[in-house]
Amino acid sequence: MSRVHPLPRADGSARPAAHGPRRAALIAAAAAMGGFLFGYDSSVINGAVEAVRDRFDVGSGTLAQVIAAALIGCALGAAVAGRIADRIGRIRCMRIAAVLFTASAIGSALPFALWDLALWRVIGGFGIGMASVIGPAYIAEVSPPAYRGRLASFQQAAIVIGIAVSQLVNWGILKLADGDQRGKLAGLEAWQWMLGVMVVPAVLYWLMSFVIPESPRFLISVRRTEEAKSVLREVEGQGIDADAWVHAIARAMDSEQKSTFKDLLGGRFGFLPIVWIGIGLSVFQQLVGINVIFYYSSSLWQSVGIDPTSSFLYSFTTSIINILGTVIAMLLVDRIGRKPLALIGSVGMAISLGLCAWAFSQRTGDGSTVHLVGGAAMTALLAAHAFVLFFALSWGVVVWVLLGEMFPGRIRVAALGTAAAVQWVANWAITVTFPSLSQWNLSGAYVLYTAFALLSIPFVLKWVPETKGKSLEDMG
Repeated sequence: MSRVHPLPRADGSARPAAHGPRRAALIAAAAAMGGFLFGYDSSVINGAVEAVRDRFDVGSGTLAQVIAAALIGCALGAAVAGRIADRIGRIRCMRIAAVLFTASAIGSALPFALWDLALWRVIGGFGIGMASVIGPAYIAEVSPPAYRGRLASFQQAAIVIGIAVSQLVNWGILKLADGDQRGKLAGLEAWQWMLGVMVVPAVLYWLMSFVIPESPRFLISVRRTEEAKSVLREVEGQGIDADAWVHAIARAMDSEQKSTFKDLLGGRFGFLPIVWIGIGLSVFQQLVGINVIFYYSSSLWQSVGIDPTSSFLYSFTTSIINILGTVIAMLLVDRIGRKPLALIGSVGMAISLGLCAWAFSQRTGDGSTVHLVGGAAMTALLAAHAFVLFFALSWGVVVWVLLGEMFPGRIRVAALGTAAAVQWVANWAITVTFPSLSQWNLSGAYVLYTAFALLSIPFVLKWVPETKGKSLEDMG
């Protein structure tokens, strides 16, 4: 029996190692806890929207700004996460995000004014933005090439589970409060408990960061090569030539140069072409309107005549479909490749969004009397669920996988941070415009989302690279 090598913790201490794919999967799952918080925080506000509107007596426009405030923080967090991670390491960056999540949960649950709530959501958003960059980068850096796609999919799986759990928790709290978002529970209103419960997974994320190793690529960049070799043996298997791996990684990192925003510049259009492709992936992922479903689903279904209890049920079922689609993507991403999966999703989303646009064009009535007629209601429900399914089995997973592996090592974290920051800006744009668009013309909003789904097809065909089976050091 071969001797077991020690695996360094993030703080440099050693512990016995299990090795190979199973260990890599456990490490990826722990790192993806940031994705869980990402999904939870993004969706939990859905259950509190109407209570916040009533508590602070605000209109749809102001309410949308408060909901979207977190996305400003997300963009800022994503933009700086790369620099922070390259300076202090991926693990410490995760811990900072966990602290921000915790503070945001407490502050959001106990606001004394609307601006105070918005501020805490920005702080939580900053943590989400950091996690959205560090999670995929870290998982890509510790995952063997043969199943890196599946492990990178853990990030999106954690996001969709976080979304589903937040809705389930909201439902449970609402039941305890007799269906009243402003009902009192132990001195606080139900919506405050909804926002405050995030303290639990935030603390868990912080604790889990102490039981996973630092990225071998970061360790090599700060000349902790022996620790890097131990981590590589842990996730690649004890039989690998760790010295050769370290040499290949160091060479690919271009003399250990830290990635900065300046490294992303080049060519006639400002950024390097590969950076523009990453930005394009991020933008298309958001402009199809996926987050409308998760931020406004309850209000959306109520706006077309579905009662509040049923609207919550439909919102939760979309989360279950989201999880199912993500599992499908995890099974297929390393088998059929990233590009084919993205193309399947684009076609499916375009068709389902087009059906949603038609169905919403059939609604009748005004104000509280709005409803869908004939088969339009069933079409809207089925099409919305189909849209979530096609998104989840393709763009939901594929974009994060590609962003974690498509960039050269010299610019990986900085490029991923830039693409993620743009993604959050696009998310913000969709979030703040949907209330006004839906009041003006709900069907028209979905026609717009359909157009973006269609445009994503030629984008993938012409510009997106296939990264299936390639090592990170092959990305030149």
